[in-house]
Formats: sequence, structure tokens, C-alpha cells
Amino acid sequence: MGSKTVAAGAAVKAKGKSSGEREAVFDVFRRWGYLQASLDPLGQYLPPEPFPVAVAEGDDAAEARRYYCGTIAAEFMHIADPERRGWLQQQMERGYTETKQAHILTQLIRADLFEQVIQSRYLGTKRFSLEGLTVLIPFLDRVLETSATRGVKKVVLAMSHRGRLNVMTNTIGRHAEEIFTKFEDVDPRSTMGGGDVKYHVGATGEYHAPTGEVVALHLASNPSHLEAIDPVALGRARAKQLRPGGTGRAGVLPLILHGDAAFAGQGVVAETLNMATLEGYHVGGTVHVIVNNLLGFTAVPEESNSSRFSTDIAKRLPIPIFHVNAEDPDAVMRVATLAAEYRARFQSDIVVDLVGYRRHGHSEVDDPTVTQPRRYAIIKDHPPLYQLYAVRIGVDPAAEVKQIQAEFLAEQKAATQAEEKPHMATLPAYWDPYHGGELQPEDDVVTGLPAAKIAELVKLTTSAPEGFQIHPKVKKLFEQREEMGAGKRAFDYGTAELVAYASLLQAGTHVRLTGQDSQRGTFNQRHAVLVDVETERKYIPLQHIGPGAAAFEVHNSLLSEAAVLGFEYGYSRDYPEALVLWEAQFGDFANGAQIIIDQFIAASEAKWGLLSGLVLLLPHGYEGQGPEHSSARIERYLQLAANDNMQICQPSTAAQFFHLLRRQALRTWRKPLVVFTPKSMLRHPDASSSLEDLAAERFLNVLPDHEVQNPRRLLVCSGKIGHNLRVERARRKETSVGVIFVEQLYPWPEEELQAALDEHPEAQDIVWVQEEPANMGAYSYVIPELRRMAGDRSVLSVKRSASASPATGSAKAHEMEEKTLIDLAFGV
Repeated sequence: MGSKTVAAGAAVKAKGKSSGEREAVFDVFRRWGYLQASLDPLGQYLPPEPFPVAVAEGDDAAEARRYYCGTIAAEFMHIADPERRGWLQQQMERGYTETKQAHILTQLIRADLFEQVIQSRYLGTKRFSLEGLTVLIPFLDRVLETSATRGVKKVVLAMSHRGRLNVMTNTIGRHAEEIFTKFEDVDPRSTMGGGDVKYHVGATGEYHAPTGEVVALHLASNPSHLEAIDPVALGRARAKQLRPGGTGRAGVLPLILHGDAAFAGQGVVAETLNMATLEGYHVGGTVHVIVNNLLGFTAVPEESNSSRFSTDIAKRLPIPIFHVNAEDPDAVMRVATLAAEYRARFQSDIVVDLVGYRRHGHSEVDDPTVTQPRRYAIIKDHPPLYQLYAVRIGVDPAAEVKQIQAEFLAEQKAATQAEEKPHMATLPAYWDPYHGGELQPEDDVVTGLPAAKIAELVKLTTSAPEGFQIHPKVKKLFEQREEMGAGKRAFDYGTAELVAYASLLQAGTHVRLTGQDSQRGTFNQRHAVLVDVETERKYIPLQHIGPGAAAFEVHNSLLSEAAVLGFEYGYSRDYPEALVLWEAQFGDFANGAQIIIDQFIAASEAKWGLLSGLVLLLPHGYEGQGPEHSSARIERYLQLAANDNMQICQPSTAAQFFHLLRRQALRTWRKPLVVFTPKSMLRHPDASSSLEDLAAERFLNVLPDHEVQNPRRLLVCSGKIGHNLRVERARRKETSVGVIFVEQLYPWPEEELQAALDEHPEAQDIVWVQEEPANMGAYSYVIPELRRMAGDRSVLSVKRSASASPATGSAKAHEMEEKTLIDLAFGV
């Protein structure tokens, strides 16, 4: 008998279909069944939608509907790989019986009662409750249990504030007393001017699987910028995977929890997802979990995302997406198991969307009935999940509820007696050799190398296999570099940089460099990766510098600033002995990562006590290239500088760059380093250095002027403008003006600069000279320092007029402005 079909989700009965017809029916539900799944526990949002194709009713359709239109919605037919599709299909189309319902109930009780105790004892205090999505706790438990049996030894978790305190207690394993002590806010003097709110800090713990495996857990510290932690967590996971003694990609699982509105709305999510299979960034798959309460603060779903699901952005990748009703714990456990097994089997990302609700407002001081009165009328009378689940499995939870509540109340009472803030995390042992705080005398390291060693390293950085066809221009450059190593030609920045890396690699220091065009270098200056002109095969000389050398990585990044910089910050957090560098294509573009700079790089030590030795390479310099290719915004970094939280430098010569890179790696003082690197000066003779300069002892924070005698005026500057001033001084045959370079702007090099100024006591004018406008650059930071140090001498300044834009778009206007600056500097 034939079958009759009707359009768009309607159906008629059909009997006697062939296996091909049965497969066709199932195919419809595999592709579109998610549209009719029952997902919102309150039945208000995500109503069923008709299928976009015809479907025949009958026994096969009924069976397929049970698999694909229940409380689990699966999106996987967009995956091109038939093996992965087939495996997912097999998992969905088989029976499932949950065998650990008592354990699930216990976890649901703990999750809800933890929140209720806080609500009763700390009424009106923000905690960002998990109520309405407490199934997250048994979900995480099942992911950890399954992953432990698949070889996972470490898990890096990342999440924003919703449910974070609950996860700390019921997943990470921190004592509830520690969380309650945070609410007591004991010892406030210990965090004056620093610290962070309780639902931002990180935590460490262990998961002990029923089968005996132990998994180290690390919940990363996170600011209120909800998704900013995503790439940071991936960077941390990759470092843990690759560092000495690491367990590889299979052994470290990144597990990232997202909010629904944030997942759809914040661009860093798309940037992070795009890293999934990229060579320099992949981590063997991430389990993404949407903690979906179907509200973004006060915004309903249609205000937060343009499609049915907040997860639709993940469809750009060939990864499965599962939506599951958060009030069907058995279904949630099934998806948790599947997610962990899929990641282990295919080393791929997977997205799980836990669809629930939010019992309170965005925070507990917010009244949600103002904006969602109907939904909150339903929620008011809706029982906690543990009560619903207890009825479903036929258990009376009263005794267990009483016991767990008593435990939490006892811990809360103990917290009222606490006198010190609890420490929620323990640093790994590989941080033991490093320190933050103030610079110590032992951190004044020698960075110079013998000339013979430098010559040897130059040869290693210019080597290639026999028969490798190097581009003629690069071959010529390498010939020049060999002359540099032999002392016959001055070193440029590119050569000095690679020699610094080579020296560190030979000494056992891992080096990782990423950024847009970083393999070659934006300005054609680096050539860390060679490309065969016949085959386009790549060869990296720094990966072949001898036995025992550390690993060298250099990656052209995706076209992103925020996610890439966040990833490198995370990598530096779990590989402190490495030199980790991120390079902006132009320093101007770093503002695309401003959240990472502000919240992590500048403030992590003050907020969370966490150190990083990350290096930012930011090309900077006014050369008539317009507003977006001139300024790395020195002023922004100086505004963020306080309490020795970072180093801000502008090395004016190739040798200074060499010494600065080596100093950063060799010091045990782990602070971020912001380096304003040159563009036109990369190969300029005025900024080049001799072999002897690289063999000198160390980086100099200030370059004094020993070339003039009895000057009337001292020009103090930083970067390219100093070379311009010295060239102009020579052209004018001016002997009464000194030029002093400040190579390190922060921490302010007072002792070295004072010595450079005192070398010329007869100079009556000290003039700060900068290319940037008056409201930018180092002007506002430097002038008070100079006035304090100048004594009876006058302090003047030369700079462009204040401007809303960093630079002119006219090359001729730039030349006119530059000439005026120079004339004013010399007092003309």
C-alpha cells in the first residue's frame, strides 16, 4: 500500500512501508524533530513549530517522535562526517534507563537547599541563584564521572556568576562554610583597594569518581564580562595539556558554562568557537553548556537572539547541539553522558543547552515581576526540582532534606565565627619559583650573551634543509643576518628578536608567539617561518636548534584580538616558565581586546592574586599612516598601571629589544610586559645595534646622552621621536641640546632617569617631547614625575594639540606637524 503525505508537520496514517520509507520518515525527525521537542519547563516559551517538510504518520513516525520530540532535542544532521552523525543517531535511537536516581536526588536537594540557606540568612544579598536550573549540579557530576573513565585527569571550568557559588560547593568541593564566610565579609582591611566579589573568584578542588579516578578541578576567575573567560579557559587548558608532565589533549577537558543571552549576544563567543580546530588553538574539544533560563536580565528570547535558539551561532561548526528540558533529570543525565563520550571519542566540541528558568530576578535584589509578571506568577507556585523528582521516582526526601539542611546551617553558623577570608584556590607547584608584588634585587638579571654564542644562534635561525627553496628576498635577508652574526653588519630588530628566542629555547624556555601575520611579521621583518617557493612547504628554523631545546610555537592567529589575547593570557597562567607573546598587527588594533587588557592583564593580581608574564607586542609610531595605524594608545596602559602590576616599555634599539625579551623570560618576577615596538625603525640604521650591544650586560631602563657637553636643554622622550631628534640635532650641528630616551615608562625608572638628568646639571630646561596629541601618549603621566624630579629646573613639553583622533589622515599634514614638533623641541 502506498503512503500519503501532507505538508508542514501534519500527518496521516500509513502502513506497510518499506525500509527505505521508514528511513525517510526517520530522516525527517533527525533533521527537524528538535522543532517539536518539549523544552521549557514552564510551557511558556519555545512552542512547537511545524516541520518545513512533509512527514507521514504511522508507527515509524510515532517511534521517531519518541526519540526526537521528547524532552531532548538534537541538532546534528548539519555535521558532514557520516561517522559522527551515525554515532549520534545510534545514541538517540536506543533505549536509556537511568540507574542512579537516588544520587541525582541527593544532588538536587543539596543544590536547592544551599540556595535556600543563603536566602534565609543573607536576605537581600546578591548571589545569582541557580534555582530553576539546579539540574546543572548532577549534570556536571555525570560529565565528570564519564570523563574520568575516558582518561580525563584535569578539568578547566569557566562560568559567569549565575550558579557559581553553588558550583563551587557542590561540584568543585569547597566547603559551604567558605562560601558563607564570603557573605560575612570578614577582614575587610585585607582587601582594601583590591579583591573581588564572591561570585567572580576562582576555586580549585577534586572530583572523586565512583570507580576510583581522581580529577583535578579548576574553576577560573572571571569578571562580570560574561563570556570574556571563554578563550582564557581554552588557553589554560592547552597549556595544561602541553606543558612538561601534561596529560595531552585527551587528559584535560575544558568545560565552559554560558548564559543563553550572552552566548547569542557576545562576539567573543563566536571568536572562541572558531578556535575549535585551528592548529595553534585546538584543545581536543570543549563541552559548552548553556545555563538557559530563557531570560537575559529582563530581555525575553526574541529580544536576545534572532533565531529560535541562543545556540544557533554554534551551527557554523560541524558539532552537535543538544537541548534538554532541565526538569527531566534523567534526560539531562543521558545528554551529560553522551556529551562526555562524544568529546572523548571525536576530540570535538559539543553544545548542551539546559533549558530551565530563573526563580528570582537577575539578582536577588531585583524584582522580575515588573517585566515578566506572567512567567513569575507561574514560578511563584512552581515546586523546587528536587520535590518534583522525588515524586517522579517515588521517594520521600523529608529525612534527607532535614539532614542536608542541618549540615548547611551548621556551616553557616561556623562562618559567623570566622576571622579570616578563606582561600578558595591552590596554585600548581609550577608557580612556586615565581613571585609578584615588588621587584626584588635578585630580579636584576644579566641578559647579555658572548659574541660567539650570538653568532652561533644567528646561524641556527637562518638554516634550512638541503633542497629547500627559500624565497630570493628572504635568502638575501638571511645572508645579511649572517653578516650581523659575524659583526660585519648592525643588527636589526627582526634578527635580534629571533636570536633572543633561540637563546631562550636552547636554555630550556618554551616560547610561544601568536598574532595576525606573526610568522612573517606585519612589516616583513621576522620570517620565523620559511615557505618553499616551489611546494609552499613550511620550515621553522627555531624548531631545529639542537637536542634538548624547548618547544617553539609561532602561529598566524585568526582575525581576532579579544579571543586570541584572552587565549594567550590563559596560556601564560598555566605555563609561567614560558615566554608567551601576543602581537597586534598594529598596536591600534589592541583596543579590540580591551576587556582582556582591563579585566585580566592589568587587574588579575589585584583582584584575584593571579600573576602572568604575558608579553604584548604593539607596533606604534607616527609615520603618516592615519588614525588607525599610528598609535598603540600608550596613555591607556599607563592609566591602568599601579602597584607594579605591569611593565610598559618602548625599546628604541634592536639590542634593547633583545635584552628586554630575555629579561622577561629570565626574571622570576612574573608581570605582564607591554612593549611598544617600532615600524619604520625596524631596519633603520639609527635603531640598529652592534654585536657588542647584544653582548652588553642588560636592558637599560633609560638611555642617557653622553654625546653632548654642557647642554642648555634636555629633551626627554621615548621611541621613534628620539631618533628623529638626534638626526635633526646632527643636521643642525646643535651641541647645546641633549636627548634622553626613557625605555621603560612603568615602573617609572626614577633612579636611572635622575642620574641621566644629573649628568647635565647646567641644562636649565627639561622638555618632554612626544609625537602623540596632548591628551594621549605619556604626557599626563610623565609631566608630574619630571616636575617632581626637576628641582629648580623648568619642565616644558612639546606635543601635538589635543585631539579626538590619534593622528591625521594626510601624509603631508603629518610631515608639517612633525617638522613643527622638531622645531619646537629645539626651541626654534
